[in-house]
Amino acid sequence: MEHFLSRLHDLFLDAWDLVSTQEFSQLYRRVRPFTMCGNVRLRGLHRAVHYVVAKNIPGDLVECGTARGGSACLMGLTLKRLGAHRTLWVLDTFEGLPPPSSEDPDWEIAKFYTGSCQASVAEVSELFESLGILTECKLVKGRFQETLPTFRGERIAVLHIDGDWYESVKVCLEELYDRVSPGGVIQIDDYGHWKGARKAVDEFIKKRRIRVGLQRLDYTGRQLIKPHVN
Repeated sequence: MEHFLSRLHDLFLDAWDLVSTQEFSQLYRRVRPFTMCGNVRLRGLHRAVHYVVAKNIPGDLVECGTARGGSACLMGLTLKRLGAHRTLWVLDTFEGLPPPSSEDPDWEIAKFYTGSCQASVAEVSELFESLGILTECKLVKGRFQETLPTFRGERIAVLHIDGDWYESVKVCLEELYDRVSPGGVIQIDDYGHWKGARKAVDEFIKKRRIRVGLQRLDYTGRQLIKPHVN
């Protein structure tokens, strides 16, 4: 029921964004064909970029799991509208979703999604170039377990984790959370949809004794403003 109600809400917002002249609506119409991320979650990313720029939260924007690149494009276009120059890091296998592991409670279902959400580096780069944001972006190809330990980015203002599986979400949090600036925004796409993603987030929050609650966006999306002191 919660999923159904979230979808109805998205459909209502979709209809509004087809005609609205608001900034988000204009950007949404440009990126919608290239993302599976729901309207409310995209609005969350849009607000997050506005927030860190307005509050002068230091750091780059990082997306872990981009598929065709639509949600990353939304963040890049928002930066462009604001005249803010920050690097947008986009990390993905660019070969589709890796297989889930035995740590994923819903492995029996999740395994059938292996290889889905695929787009090549060339395809995503072409999209970024067509929208005029490629020069501000750095694309990193490979599994997070391989690329994040040597990730060259420094401070992070917005971290978007769309890794689906337990191991993917876990390594993103373990490797990148400490680089997120206090007051920075962490958005997690799959918390309410995939049990492995939720398990990884809950374990990390408990382990690190993070006392700031997750903010609900829709049935699956969550946001966390990183506290200055855990």
